[in-house]
Amino acid sequence: MENMALKPQDVYVVLKLVAAGARRAPYSHLAAELVMSPSEVHASVKRAQASGLIHGQSLDDRPNISGLEEFLVHGLKYAFPVERGEMTRGVATSYGAAPLRGLVAPTDEPIPVWPYADGKQRGISIAPLYKTAPPAALRDEAFYQLLVLADALRDGRVRERKIAEKELHRRLREANAKLQY
Repeated sequence: MENMALKPQDVYVVLKLVAAGARRAPYSHLAAELVMSPSEVHASVKRAQASGLIHGQSLDDRPNISGLEEFLVHGLKYAFPVERGEMTRGVATSYGAAPLRGLVAPTDEPIPVWPYADGKQRGISIAPLYKTAPPAALRDEAFYQLLVLADALRDGRVRERKIAEKELHRRLREANAKLQY
């Protein structure tokens, strides 16, 4: 049997499914939005199902919101810790981007950014959950904000993590209500 260990891109795909809500697109469309191949998306969905982050086909492969929340809050920073790098140009994330930017008091420290040549901010480089996060996030604000909250849970200080946890809880509850049919 093939190794079904969860990979960071699996969380990336599940967060996109949450952002998409009930209007979920076919794998080919989802892959284009995520800047991934359809086979990569399909493999991510299979691993997410095996790990309990997505319900099975009987529930239309919908995200398991309570399982996802538990994993994001308690496991994400251990499974996929942030890798910090140098100052770079990129796309703001964690406390440097909405929705946290307005909720966390600014400091003199440079904000965290995903490296991206077309990015408009400068800050300390952190690796996103998946390499195509910058262009994919810039096309979908709801998805971008979920990735930002996930990064705050992966990287943030206690106060940032608590704010991100509260905001993520609210958004996942709203998403869950929309997914019920």
